[in-house]
Amino acid sequence: MKVLIIGFTKMAYMPYMKLYLDEMKNKKCEVHLFYWNRDEKEDIRVPDNLITHEFHLTQKDEQPKWTKIINFIKYRKYAKKTIDLVKPDRIIVLSTLPAVLLSKTLCKGYKCKYIFDYRDITFEKLSIFRSIISKIVNNSYCTMVSSDAYRRYLPRDKNIYSIHNIIPDALLRRDIRNKTSRNHKPIRIRYWGFIRHEEINKQFINKFFNDDRFELYYHGRIEKTAQNLLQHCKDNNFTNVFFHGSYLPEDKYKIIEDTDIIHNVYNNDFQTQQAMGNKYYDGLIHYLPQICNKGSFMGELIDKHGTGININLETKDVSQKIFEYYRSIDWDLFKNRTDIALESAIGELVKCRNVIKKFLDKR
Repeated sequence: MKVLIIGFTKMAYMPYMKLYLDEMKNKKCEVHLFYWNRDEKEDIRVPDNLITHEFHLTQKDEQPKWTKIINFIKYRKYAKKTIDLVKPDRIIVLSTLPAVLLSKTLCKGYKCKYIFDYRDITFEKLSIFRSIISKIVNNSYCTMVSSDAYRRYLPRDKNIYSIHNIIPDALLRRDIRNKTSRNHKPIRIRYWGFIRHEEINKQFINKFFNDDRFELYYHGRIEKTAQNLLQHCKDNNFTNVFFHGSYLPEDKYKIIEDTDIIHNVYNNDFQTQQAMGNKYYDGLIHYLPQICNKGSFMGELIDKHGTGININLETKDVSQKIFEYYRSIDWDLFKNRTDIALESAIGELVKCRNVIKKFLDKR
């Protein structure tokens, strides 16, 4: 069987792709990957037996929206050419916008022969956009949602499954943080991933202004937001905030080893309030408490499971609350709670694997 995976970014930024690759390897499929290389930086090594089709067009994450629309049209054209070239038996679409851009091709030419991996909230406030999403879902073999909060935008359908960003290799290294003391001074709060949401990060940084109880670290590409945050720290003489630039996936384990609390605070806007970030799962896997924004969906989950602390950046005593929270953690109880939360997510992931197997077996 010939399967085409359609991605919307570089391989390094699609770790969730591995779930599908593992199942296709077991089925001995001919696997093609269409992906968008948006920068000139190093990508991860191409997995064995994966035939790649690269769409190379530079686009910064924070460039004007009108230029992105032009690039999306170019992406769509190249993706359709790749589909015509490969002539796949099955398609897996990773993320929302590529599915919308290719909706006619998918719904007419591949009805019940594609999986829609729904990962982003974009223009769901628009009724026409929601209508396109509903059509994509109804014509798919199944739809995977990366956040249960997204279900409110989808048709009530039995073929919708909760998929979680749990990397099998990470499960083999669950205890890397447990091997060192939890009493590190200062407490190291760490963020990794694409650095965005400038204003809320300025607020967050300001709460720890030269507080010798904490160090705050950022790991991610130094683009406009990161540059502005770095300049903010220089202008205000911060001595306990550090920026380390981009990193490769294999570097993340060393980053985790040197972390006490995960910075998982994002804007409570339409797009991100309902999202599930990779760092949420990093926290569960590696027994790391995390800080979330009160009112976010991830914040609801850490409250439910007892795996972190919610904060309101409008209050004055944020750093004190975090300090008291961290120093009061019962680590045996915390370990038990993270195990329960992770086991629940893994159970849902097993269901997803079984669905993917049936999808690949379908004639």
